[in-house]
Amino acid sequence: MPLICDTGPLLAALDAADPDHARCARLLTDATEDLVVPALVLGELDYWCAHRLSPDAWLTFLDDVLAGAYRIEPPTSADLTRCRGLQERYADLSLGVVDASVIALAERLGERKLATLDQRHFRAVRPAHVAALDLLP
Repeated sequence: MPLICDTGPLLAALDAADPDHARCARLLTDATEDLVVPALVLGELDYWCAHRLSPDAWLTFLDDVLAGAYRIEPPTSADLTRCRGLQERYADLSLGVVDASVIALAERLGERKLATLDQRHFRAVRPAHVAALDLLP
């Protein structure tokens, strides 16, 4: 089973000054399962790297992707339909398409584990395939 990665742990692993750096870096380096990154997470990660870190941070991550450390999973049409439904249902949370795509991918892959630091959204949203997601680290 894969470990689906949201933006937060990836950014924290790249940022040695982040308070969650050690536990996120450890989660990603010690993982025995495939590390899967929803494609929409890439844009968000690039944005935060540019605003919080040196220009090399994004390039370091991209080098890891190109070396096979992460599998990028693009959204399907069904995923985008599910994103729309989630964003409508959870409009009061201001659920964005990136987080909705993470949930849609977890549902499509039947995965219950999620690497995220976003407790607010991922504790509130109820996925279709399990009662709740197991949030790591």
